[in-house]
Amino acid sequence: MRSFFRHPTDIPLEVQHDRHPVDRRTLCDVSHGGLCFRHANRLAPGDTVTVRIPAVSPPFEATSRVVWCQTEGDGFQVGVEFLDQQDLYRARMIEQVCQIEHYRREMREKHGRALSSQEAALEWISRFARSFPGIGT
Repeated sequence: MRSFFRHPTDIPLEVQHDRHPVDRRTLCDVSHGGLCFRHANRLAPGDTVTVRIPAVSPPFEATSRVVWCQTEGDGFQVGVEFLDQQDLYRARMIEQVCQIEHYRREMREKHGRALSSQEAALEWISRFARSFPGIGT
């Protein structure tokens, strides 16, 4: 069983590792414990990487440690944990932003409703915030 609630997302992500150039990918999922993303290169557990999510304002950036790395297709799926306690709180905000953005896209694609970010946030909060797990849940 997972320790943290995972949130699927398709938010752009940049990963910087000292042995590899910046890899621009799509975030697989995020939780307040860390992130999962695809990477072109194998990263070893224990490696330190800087992850950046430029799509949010201000951009989220955190130093993270690779926890696991698995082969997937022609690349790798990598799980990292945050190193700084402050990043845990900031990631909690990113989780909610990702959920709201996903909700906004879903309303547009499945229901033909074009919501602004503000409208989507207010609607999502009223419908789902109560069931959104808290930190440590």
